[in-house]
Amino acid sequence: MSVSWTDAAILGLVQGLTEFLPVSSSAHLRILGEFLPSGTDPGAAFTAITQLGTETAVLVYFWKDIINIATAWLRQVFRIGDYDKDAARMGWLIIIGSLPIIILGLGFKDQIEHGLRNMYITAVMLIVFGLILGWADRIGKKKYALRQLIWRDGIIFGFAQAMALIPGVSRSGGTITAGLLLGYTREAAARYSFLLAVPAVFGSGFYQLLKTMGEDTAVAAGPTALATLIAFVVGYGVIVWFLKLVSTKSYMPFVWYRLVIGVALLGLLGFGYVSPI
Repeated sequence: MSVSWTDAAILGLVQGLTEFLPVSSSAHLRILGEFLPSGTDPGAAFTAITQLGTETAVLVYFWKDIINIATAWLRQVFRIGDYDKDAARMGWLIIIGSLPIIILGLGFKDQIEHGLRNMYITAVMLIVFGLILGWADRIGKKKYALRQLIWRDGIIFGFAQAMALIPGVSRSGGTITAGLLLGYTREAAARYSFLLAVPAVFGSGFYQLLKTMGEDTAVAAGPTALATLIAFVVGYGVIVWFLKLVSTKSYMPFVWYRLVIGVALLGLLGFGYVSPI
């Protein structure tokens, strides 16, 4: 049974609400699909395409930063006049940090689209990485600003982001956790998480868009476009709210939320209310 316009709108709303929070948007879409009238997993392709909406929100919100980074990087590469060295270095860090998720995403494409979407894996990842996030938030020194990011840390951020290929880990959750463990402030870790996601998410989204064009998928083109638009609008609001929140508050509410959702999902699976595949 295909996903309806109403179901797609709900999925787009949830995508926008959860993409930038350390709670795993892919896990939420995977779980929510089981409870919609269609009872259909919207699939990895739908998730990747709707993320184009949320990442467009990142482009809008961080427009000045992204233009500055891109301009400085291009000026350095082509040796055109003076440039902001810190911004150019950030451009290289984003490129290098994006390589792990691109390489692993292409190398394990079949497992990502099928095997790793098992609900037991999702539940366990929600719990385990929730606990790791809580631990990182507690012990992290939180003293380094984003301008102090070094090459080693940029690569570690990249591998942390690649963990989000598994539903339940969370792209922002993985990178933010890595940032906290490396000693960066909550806001610095969150901002770099947003910037680092841009190449990977746009690459994955357009790849899936081209790959599924003209094919029969769980969600048709029209409802997918609606979900992507809603994800953009809602996602922009979440960015504004989230960056204000993490500058003064801890990540513990998100840790507890992950634990509750993960345990509840294990219970539903154990009693047979939810299918693992």
